[in-house]
Amino acid sequence: MTAIAEISLEGVAKWFPPTATRAEFRAVDGLSLDIARGEMVALLGKTGCGKSTTFNLIAGLIAPSQGSVRVQGLDPFREFDALRGKIAVVFQSDRLLPWRTAIGNVELGLEMLDRPPKERHEAAQHWLVRLGLSGHEHDFPHALSGGMRQRVSIARALATDANILLCDEPFSALDEITGQRLREDFAALVRENRKTAVFITHSINEALQLGDRVIVMTRPARIAYDVRLEAERRATNDGAIRARIEEILAA
Repeated sequence: MTAIAEISLEGVAKWFPPTATRAEFRAVDGLSLDIARGEMVALLGKTGCGKSTTFNLIAGLIAPSQGSVRVQGLDPFREFDALRGKIAVVFQSDRLLPWRTAIGNVELGLEMLDRPPKERHEAAQHWLVRLGLSGHEHDFPHALSGGMRQRVSIARALATDANILLCDEPFSALDEITGQRLREDFAALVRENRKTAVFITHSINEALQLGDRVIVMTRPARIAYDVRLEAERRATNDGAIRARIEEILAA
């Protein structure tokens, strides 16, 4: 692990014990990865390649069977409380509480961090405006479109001012035009606020649009291709990168 690594996995493996219907399942095997502060990293791979397990290891939701995971130098599973407020998660579904308004949903994460009411309200209002939802602060989720609900979800994550954003296919449920616009807005806000972002996706287009770095994973979660796009674009073009990704995913 380097001094500037915000997230580090070293020799990580994760396996799940056998059940009545399944033999022992190895989801991650020998994964080593450093993510620097301020990087926006796309974990790309086919369904079942171990992306979500890797995501859950970083989020501290599960412990590795072997190897070590560190987030800001801490073990995210054993020191989960120490990372409270430093990691925010954006899920595939918006996970809004239907009985709370948009601003009430954005305030939720700040309530869990015990922030004072005035601070919660001001931060929630600020991020709803930044996400293009001015005038919808008091709308309930049922009155919002799918894209608007996901904007509320992203505002909720950003309002906590966490240094690290973990995103689990947050745009996959949206139509292409809505998803494209929201991806552009999300990427701009992450870069503007110098956050570290890791998002999992099965979309090559999404990975190339959002990532400063794209990591292609194969099963069980191993790195098959790791490309930093800015450096690669000086020497080649997106077409060559895309072709290489397609070749790996087709194997």
